[in-house]
Amino acid sequence: MRLFDTHCHLNDETYQADLAAVLARARAAGVVRMLVVGYDLPSSRRALALAEAENGVYAAVGIHPHDAAGVTAADLECLAELLARPQAVALGEIGLDYHYENSPRRRQQEVFRAQLALARKAGKPVVIHGREAHADLVATLKAEGGSFQGVMHCYSGSKEAAREYLEMGLYISVAGPVTFKNARKLPEVVPALPVDRLLIETDAPYLSPHPWRGRRNEPAYLVAVAERVAELLKLPVEAAADLTWNNGAACFGLAAEDNGA
Repeated sequence: MRLFDTHCHLNDETYQADLAAVLARARAAGVVRMLVVGYDLPSSRRALALAEAENGVYAAVGIHPHDAAGVTAADLECLAELLARPQAVALGEIGLDYHYENSPRRRQQEVFRAQLALARKAGKPVVIHGREAHADLVATLKAEGGSFQGVMHCYSGSKEAAREYLEMGLYISVAGPVTFKNARKLPEVVPALPVDRLLIETDAPYLSPHPWRGRRNEPAYLVAVAERVAELLKLPVEAAADLTWNNGAACFGLAAEDNGA
């Protein structure tokens, strides 16, 4: 069984002391592809460095909506340069977050639009973060063309909202919360999704799946997400792993066969 963790933050400082062991546990569990996602310029550079150094590791570069307030034109130019690197297979994570509002909503929208334009110019998919901002996310995406290659990461919305993103060409990715005993919406959403548009992720170090909830997450725990998704789809876990692997390859423009990389 091979698995693709389509969203993790191995560029986070929490892995500095034991990254080699984290990678070894992931590969031993069958997680042989990992997309390390940036959230600002320094973390994007770290993601690229990891992708350059490790087989099966890829990078996404981008600026999270939390940091939108401080983004300058020079930052966007730098981001465009990082996105041009071959190890950068996507732009992300970008989007809107109205839960914390660490940056003003209007500025979040402006930076989101600017990054969508960069992705379109580079011809690379987007990794989108959305929290309590569905209406503005949809409005912004439609204003920027309404058709995108990419993914709504760590999805937690409704079936109805998922349809709107699917109609724009986006994939839907689910993470550890699908395994939570108090999960309500996700067990209904997953079986309603087209099987060719479903991805799985850990969002490590956040949102550890059951039974590791409350502890640091890591890509090896993607197995628990795959098992729960397989249960919801009424498939063997190997089949769920295979379809999400192929979907991840299609979403990020990678070969279906990993050839050790």
